[in-house]
Amino acid sequence: MDADDPPTLPEADFSDAEIERYARHLVLPEIGEAGQAKLRRARVLVIGAGGLGAPVLMYLAAAGVGTLGIVDDDAVDLSNLQRQVIHGTEDVGRPKVESAAAALRRINPDVRVEAHRTRFDAATALELVRGYDLVADGSDNFATRFLTNDACVLAGRTLVSAAIMRFDGQLSTFKPHAGDGHPCYRCLFGEQPPRDPKMSCADVGVLGVLPGTLGALQATEVVKELLGIGRSMSGRLLLYDALEASFREMRARPDPACRVCGPEADIRDLRAETYAPKAAAAE
Repeated sequence: MDADDPPTLPEADFSDAEIERYARHLVLPEIGEAGQAKLRRARVLVIGAGGLGAPVLMYLAAAGVGTLGIVDDDAVDLSNLQRQVIHGTEDVGRPKVESAAAALRRINPDVRVEAHRTRFDAATALELVRGYDLVADGSDNFATRFLTNDACVLAGRTLVSAAIMRFDGQLSTFKPHAGDGHPCYRCLFGEQPPRDPKMSCADVGVLGVLPGTLGALQATEVVKELLGIGRSMSGRLLLYDALEASFREMRARPDPACRVCGPEADIRDLRAETYAPKAAAAE
């Protein structure tokens, strides 16, 4: 056990500090002690410590998710601070995984943080994903989103995915391993589109508070999936327009011709696939 690792307690043996910290969870019939123990046992991997990853990580740590993995190979830049609220001015130049891990330990020292300062690419994705129960994708490019989806399908892990740009956001959950009626990301979006350098937040901009809105929704869906409560976002795509303050929902169905989760899937080795470069960037 590392020096920073919290002590291991029996499943339902909460310390007095934990009982006080999670009191508002413990009184919810849908969570209670059994649900809080589930959260403490859970391992969640968050792709990116950027705009979306920031609120996801912070809320999951506050909720008591026992182990949080962070994948990001970038360093904090001054231009990140308009939206990536897990980092501060003093963190500029620091690896994002280190800055984020320090912030999470300040929020909840009982949470174990596993920092992966590495590129999330075809060589590392499957091994990383297999080490966790659920994955939350906060990346800012299609290459990483498709790669994350493919790794989750092959590993049989649930994926909660969000994306933002300008004033718009979208959110869904993907778990084709759950059976009929559950699509994967490729079922909705088909093949990976060509990389367009003019379609990034750096080029078209993003409202600074938008990742907070989508990230909080994303963290909510992660907690619901871990606890098995409420209505899953699987099979549904939520669209948010910040300027109109409106939500729309679209139905999503499995694609029988899907290359990764369909009956004749041909994607079985991620290293044999071509994913566009810059696969570790996170918005």
